[in-house]
Amino acid sequence: MKIQRAAAIPLITHDPYFSIWSGADHPAQKDPIHWSGLPQALRGRLHTPTGTYAFLGDPKGLPVLPLSSTDVTATSTTFTYQADGLTLTVRFVSPLLASDLLLLSRPCTYIDATLMLGSSQAAIPGEPDEAADRTERPIDSARKDSDYSIEFQMGRSIVSTDNSLLIGHEGSYPSEPLILPAPLSREVQTAPYRYACMGRAHQKPLGYSGDNHTIDYGYAYLASADEGADLSFCPENSRIVFREGFPLVSATDTLSASVHLVAAYDDLISINYFGEWCRGYWVKTYGSIQRAMGAAIADREIILTLCRQEDEKIEKAARLSCAGDDYAFLCVMAYRHTLSAHKLIENGDGEIAFLSKENDSNGCIGTVDVSYPSTPLLLWENPVLVKGLLNPVFRFAASPVWEYDFAPHDVGRYPYAWGQVYGVNPAKKDLLYSHAQGAVYPPFYQYPAGLEVYVHHGQMPVEECGNMLIMTAAVCLKEGSAAFAAPHMDTLRAWTRYLLTYGEDPGEQLCTDDFAGHLAHNVNLSAKAIMGIEAFSQILGLAGLEEESAGLHQAAADMAKSLLQRSFAGDHYTLVYPSEETSPEEAARTWSLKYNMIWDRLFGSRLFDPEVFETETKAYVERRNQYGTPLDNRSTYTKSDWILWSAALTDDPEKRQALIYPVADYLRETPSRYPFSDWYFTDTGRFRAFKGRSVQGGI
Repeated sequence: MKIQRAAAIPLITHDPYFSIWSGADHPAQKDPIHWSGLPQALRGRLHTPTGTYAFLGDPKGLPVLPLSSTDVTATSTTFTYQADGLTLTVRFVSPLLASDLLLLSRPCTYIDATLMLGSSQAAIPGEPDEAADRTERPIDSARKDSDYSIEFQMGRSIVSTDNSLLIGHEGSYPSEPLILPAPLSREVQTAPYRYACMGRAHQKPLGYSGDNHTIDYGYAYLASADEGADLSFCPENSRIVFREGFPLVSATDTLSASVHLVAAYDDLISINYFGEWCRGYWVKTYGSIQRAMGAAIADREIILTLCRQEDEKIEKAARLSCAGDDYAFLCVMAYRHTLSAHKLIENGDGEIAFLSKENDSNGCIGTVDVSYPSTPLLLWENPVLVKGLLNPVFRFAASPVWEYDFAPHDVGRYPYAWGQVYGVNPAKKDLLYSHAQGAVYPPFYQYPAGLEVYVHHGQMPVEECGNMLIMTAAVCLKEGSAAFAAPHMDTLRAWTRYLLTYGEDPGEQLCTDDFAGHLAHNVNLSAKAIMGIEAFSQILGLAGLEEESAGLHQAAADMAKSLLQRSFAGDHYTLVYPSEETSPEEAARTWSLKYNMIWDRLFGSRLFDPEVFETETKAYVERRNQYGTPLDNRSTYTKSDWILWSAALTDDPEKRQALIYPVADYLRETPSRYPFSDWYFTDTGRFRAFKGRSVQGGI
């Protein structure tokens, strides 16, 4: 899909630490960035007989190749540069195929560059960007008797955020078949290649936890099997350099030649999962990053074919569902973004964990109300990944320290899955913990009961119970079996009882939109409770417990009827119920996006009449600003994921488009150059906070 502009363009996307984006209109306007906005020095140069030109990263005073087009698909980004008689195409492919856990976790991105000289293409005029220190001009390709070469550089900021000593080396890897032990049956072949790597001399893997920082342990790699590849680590300026030349033997021939690279990262240790030091899922198959890179090179053509098929599948499905470019654009931009905000591991017991990092929020790992909006993409692609979201939460909820009869919020702060850190009791100084960025919380999962580790006021009781019940039911319905829920039935039943007791008219508490603060009598939160109860009814039905299932379905239906009666305000449904604090007239002037109701459609439970959805979406359309419908009447900000869920409530294609295209316009036009923020102002298009979060799986 050709795009003119987006907030940030994905280049290398694998996990919360190995995540590199272009946050500029031209990829050589400045260095790429980590999702947090910190610089990541990835640079590209084209050497010609008449000079050197920049095509990626800070140009450092060099002239810049004019950019002709940018193509972005679900798995790849391609830049095409053109000047007089010259075309350079540079493609980044991060094969995050959700259907293949090994590929999803393998931290290897393909970087391919194709140079063509002597083409008939006309010169492409390049208008200099006044905000950037660069010039764009055609290249004189009259001399064709000298070498042209492509150069990529990977700088120290990829592996370190300070000036600590960096080390590296160059090496080669022989062709070697990789024999896998039973019960693994995947055949893996490695290829010979050369590589260079770098990392810090003083390594402290998992030495900190927190948010908005890059990795400073492990090793970055560039590898290539090309015969002309020259790969080296340059200690004097701490960078990896790849260079490959193309000799031209005739002044009249057209030359087309390609270079092939793999960029990879070995983080050494990925996650501490309830006391177990876990590496990425890929390690159990490959053992080492060298073998993983060799396999990536050996199966390159097969993987690129699978990526093309995935790209076509996603774009086709998006266009069919909404019949327009805007929704396809959003889906394409959300795909790698969503998957790379997680880390996939498997513990020693064979338990899959697909752990999100709550990017630019608080750094939590495995946050339930972040997983909830991420679920649609994962359900569509591979429900095993939804199980990977849920497994850590069920595990922590069974810990003695979690004494509540409702679901927890998270399982730690990335990269430590050591127990919930949200709403920790600030008065309990004897717990000896620190909120400071970089600090590692204690292993709360090991703590006994009775310590009052958490403050009830800081929890999200109705929210997280509903989320866990809905996600669990979604997996079971997708698989047509209650097997996944079976070991957790007592826990799920307790959470359902909580919703039955407190969900019809929730008291003052937080919901997933906690940035808006505590709110009592929240109608949308009540809808979450209703759908959570219905979710457990669906699970019970799959388990053959028909009588209990029918009873809960009726309870959900009664609560839904109550919601509609108490929140109806003529042309919309309110943000809050009338109460002692809010008169009926005051409540009627409030409104909000009722995104939680979407599960009624997905479950086929018909708790709400379709006319309710049409009434609500009509009100959303009428309340639009330039870049979307606000979350509710309290502010002009919104959440992109919730707008798209709300758009799915209606069957009217015009209403859907009216809600979707402003979000697409936001992504194209926002002045905030971070990866697809989900929390932004609908009147200005500026992001409020949150960068690169997995919630865009809700798109």
